[in-house]
Amino acid sequence: MSTSENIKDINKETSTEEMAPQKIFAVIPIGDMVLFPRMMAGVVINEKSSIQLVDDVLQTGQMIALCAIKDGINKVESSEDIYHVGTSVMIIKMNKQDESLMRIAVQGMNRIRLDRIIEEKPYIKAEVTILKDDHLEGLEIDALTTSIKNQFKRLLDLTPHIPRDFEQTAMDIEEPGVLADMVASILNISKKEKQEIMETFDVRNRLDKINVLLTHQLEILELGNKIQEDVKSGMDKSQKEYFLKEQLKAIQKELGIKDDTLSDINNLRERLVKKGLPDEAMEEVEKELGRLSGMSPQSAEYTVSRTYLDWMLDLPWNESTEDNLSVRDARIILDADHYDLDSIKKRILEYLSVRHLKKDMKGPILCLTGPPGTGKTSLGRSIARALGRKFVRISLGGIRDEAEIRGHRRTYVGALPGKIIQGLKRSGSNNPVFMLDEIDKLGSDYRGDPSSALLEVLDPEQNNDFIDHYLNVGFNLSKVMFITTANFHDAIPAPLLDRMEVIEIPGYITEDKIHIANKYLIPKQIKEHGLTPKQFKLNKGALVKVINNYTREAGLRNLERTIATLCRGVAREIVEGETDQAKISIKNLKKYLGPMKIHSETAERKMEPGIATGLAWTPVGGDILFIEAAKMPGNKHLKLTGRLGDVMKESAEAALTYIRSHHDVYGLSADFLDKHDIHIHVPAGAVSKDGPSAGVTIFTALISLFTGIPVDANIAMTGEISLRGRILPIGGIKEKMLAAKQAGIKRILLPKENMSGLEEIPAHFKKGIEIIPVSRIDELPGLALIRPVNK
Repeated sequence: MSTSENIKDINKETSTEEMAPQKIFAVIPIGDMVLFPRMMAGVVINEKSSIQLVDDVLQTGQMIALCAIKDGINKVESSEDIYHVGTSVMIIKMNKQDESLMRIAVQGMNRIRLDRIIEEKPYIKAEVTILKDDHLEGLEIDALTTSIKNQFKRLLDLTPHIPRDFEQTAMDIEEPGVLADMVASILNISKKEKQEIMETFDVRNRLDKINVLLTHQLEILELGNKIQEDVKSGMDKSQKEYFLKEQLKAIQKELGIKDDTLSDINNLRERLVKKGLPDEAMEEVEKELGRLSGMSPQSAEYTVSRTYLDWMLDLPWNESTEDNLSVRDARIILDADHYDLDSIKKRILEYLSVRHLKKDMKGPILCLTGPPGTGKTSLGRSIARALGRKFVRISLGGIRDEAEIRGHRRTYVGALPGKIIQGLKRSGSNNPVFMLDEIDKLGSDYRGDPSSALLEVLDPEQNNDFIDHYLNVGFNLSKVMFITTANFHDAIPAPLLDRMEVIEIPGYITEDKIHIANKYLIPKQIKEHGLTPKQFKLNKGALVKVINNYTREAGLRNLERTIATLCRGVAREIVEGETDQAKISIKNLKKYLGPMKIHSETAERKMEPGIATGLAWTPVGGDILFIEAAKMPGNKHLKLTGRLGDVMKESAEAALTYIRSHHDVYGLSADFLDKHDIHIHVPAGAVSKDGPSAGVTIFTALISLFTGIPVDANIAMTGEISLRGRILPIGGIKEKMLAAKQAGIKRILLPKENMSGLEEIPAHFKKGIEIIPVSRIDELPGLALIRPVNK
């Protein structure tokens, strides 16, 4: 509902008690104002309960109460959502447009306080106390009221949009409390401040608060007027200065005195000579200098041209850093900064070795892909440190404008080069390690496709002459070592991906995380929280529990945050004097971190007919997937739940079709499905799932259901199936094996065509897991079920 406020009969002595000895009032909540006693207002009502309230009250002739809604409350649910000090009002006019909209005009009477809520529904009814102002006299009160009237008159002089009628109204008010209420209703203050005045029952205190608010409002208005006058005089001054400068230039020309503009252009020419730009850039800069010398410094074009010349002269056209070509030193730095990641370390050392033999080789374009938190971004800094180069990082996530890469054309004030050129200027070198973070999260819209603009940047055969729209001349990027990062490379456009050398960074297993936590994360967090190694001890058992039951992830971010939580808890205990040092073990871990957040999937792997364990790939790493199948009386209907995508649904249909067409192979009658419906469910139901690699798992769950033989709970599987009975290869093997190892899986059924890819997986990933190759669907029952199928 909305309201509009006015003032009427401000000195009229009217009291609620004189009109009706009413103690119980129905209450209308109002949202955007505070109505004071003796004030008149219009209220728009669109709540059904309040419309019913007005209809009921008009029949009885009683008055109602208006109370303001508390800040932050959008819809009043109970009496706790409104202030309990408001105004009793008399409805003097009502206009009901339809059943959902009503307008009423009300006359405020007295302050009231809600003492006891009698009813909440259909609208609020309360027992109230009527609050009367004390009658005050004396010189001090007279001085206060006079001061308020004078300040209110000054405020009206500074705010022409307020009618001047209020000035005479204020001068005629004799009661101090009524004067304070009237001024509060006019002042441009917040609802909270008005409610504070409403709840100030002592008239003397109310006058003091109004006096302070008036003084503050006057200071704001006077300062605003002063600023406007200063701006106006500043504009007049600028115009005056322009004409004086023009006259001064003419005088200097006659006297042969050099001006600052000419000196500035000479300085630019000196910088140009020292810079030694390439021929094309030199020609463009000299051309722009010639244009600049003929411009007026006051013109907008002068600023655009001057900024362009600064960019051209600040860029590192020929400045390079010397590479540290010591393979041994680079290996030490990379090993000190990062654990494992052997593939990327090997690639960097190979680059250094070739660079040692061929000094002018082009920089490689690497793409590090892997789950979040596996160290892709920090690895870029380590590579720069190992090479002795400058490091530049820009985030591409969410960029939709091609100009962010290629720059803006110099057609307007404020145009800038793209992020590539900006990064090179920051580095001060033309051969930095340049990291393009989150390249898989680039967008595109009507402003262009940034990924297409990167095609030239990330092509070693083309980027020796990269043209930024702002510079409009070629810049050699071939010396730059570009490193891009992505969570998964499927989202990277194929032409762009083809220009990069993809290096996959898998997630970490528990043993890796233990090593990294002890060597890197725990010492770092101890230092950042002001602790010492003696004050904070985290034993191996507790660390393993943190990894497995509090921070299950492919990367390390949540693990580091959880270690930080432990450090904060210990720091609090030390400061409060509870302990001098803390030894965190499995027994007291719950005290710091609360109950376990992640429970082992081992408990969910039950050997019941119709349940099989699969392996899934996600953008944040691998995961295990439970396929549940059940049958019920029906007529061959297949029901699929669990937010499955179209590909996964088709896999389920293919699996069921294969079983029906080969029923005799599995000892099933030809009509085994005639009187049953099949329901396949994949928890968790709130997470979207899709992809063909669940086909093997769905088939195994269905065979287990139809034969009544459970699937071995220690087996997980993955692979795509075809109607001809073939098991086809799938992707994400590293991530799936990591998920299997963390879940305690002992055996994995893997498509035979994926076996060659196992050579790239580190040995410790495969330790303790038996990998069984499968090429035909018919092999699955004998390997996955706990006993043979009776044919």
